Amino acid sequence: MSSLNANRVRGQWLLRRPNDAATCRIFCFPYSGVGASMYARWPEWAGSAEVCPIQPPGRENRLAEPHYGTFDALAEQVIPELEPYLDRPFAFFGHCSSALAGFAVANRLAGAGLPVPRRLFVSSQVAPHEPPYGRFFAMSDDELTAELAALTRSMGGEPIPDLLALGLSVMKADIAAHKAYRIPEPLRLPGGVTVIGWDRDEEVRPELMHGWRHYCSDARFITLRGSHHTFLEAPLALMAELADDMRRDLAR
Repeated sequence: MSSLNANRVRGQWLLRRPNDAATCRIFCFPYSGVGASMYARWPEWAGSAEVCPIQPPGRENRLAEPHYGTFDALAEQVIPELEPYLDRPFAFFGHCSSALAGFAVANRLAGAGLPVPRRLFVSSQVAPHEPPYGRFFAMSDDELTAELAALTRSMGGEPIPDLLALGLSVMKADIAAHKAYRIPEPLRLPGGVTVIGWDRDEEVRPELMHGWRHYCSDARFITLRGSHHTFLEAPLALMAELADDMRRDLAR
């Protein structure tokens, strides 16, 4: 695995410049309260697919920039930055609220007649036409700070009070965007959807995600071993599923 520090570009939506030799790409959206460094343990490649972490404004090296506010605004801002790299097959990956961010961007791309993801990888998130789900919505600032501290440890770091305070502001803005995003009814996506559940996930149980079956004719549902934050470790089973789905999509 390689570090995301290599080829980092300040103020840009992608921490690494995509590799021109890549046959396909997976753009990864960050979890609430954190940035693209959450993918630091992920390899640069999942099979033949290049892993491309996305860095929204308002966090990490873009902390001085204003938060995007809503997922629709995020889509409007990020698409011009991604468009030069949508010249080959690609997918989006998102976990929990960032799965909805990926969905919003995919939906905006389709509406604009631009290239669309061959696949949307959805981890631990209910379908967007269903009411927002999760215990974070009712948490106090102290409870959210405790969650951030636990997430920081899951990412291999040690919580620092000043950084937790900054992270709390980002997390609350991300949660507000999540809470505000809902579509009235399912819509058909032009690509496939792979819905990833985790057998020990107490935040979003796998059986809560079946609403995604309404979004495409090619919906896959898989349950992997792990808890809500296991994806941070880039488990081999997850990487294999991403690689296999991209390979199948490329073969069509």
